[in-house]
Amino acid sequence: MSSEEKHTWISVVVGVVVPIAYLATILSKVPNTDVARIAYVGPMLTAIGVGIGAGIVLAIVAAIASPRDAGRTDERDREINRRGEYVGFYVMSIAAIVPLVLAMAEVEHFWIAHALYLAFVLAAVASAVVKIVAYRRGW
Repeated sequence: MSSEEKHTWISVVVGVVVPIAYLATILSKVPNTDVARIAYVGPMLTAIGVGIGAGIVLAIVAAIASPRDAGRTDERDREINRRGEYVGFYVMSIAAIVPLVLAMAEVEHFWIAHALYLAFVLAAVASAVVKIVAYRRGW
């Protein structure tokens, strides 16, 4: 497994686990509070920071675990990365329509922020899944 594929696996795991933990945190507050009054900013920023930090730390651990492969990419890795990033771009472009419409409809900030966060998560996971499929099925 190349270092780029390891980084992709790290991205998909972090991109799924962190938002699920964030969602569990927010959903635990829903029964007691109106969603417009839920303090989501701190937990959302924490989730974003933890996601970034976990991705960096796990990438460093993967590089330490196999130092000969760290940072080595070839044409195949670059092409797979390019294809995955294209898919992520298109998913983000389409998914960003939802928060835009919510903002135009003057919906509560809670829903706009979560729609935008979901768009970023979907784009990152879609990009990583395309890359993993390309690595696993061959290029």
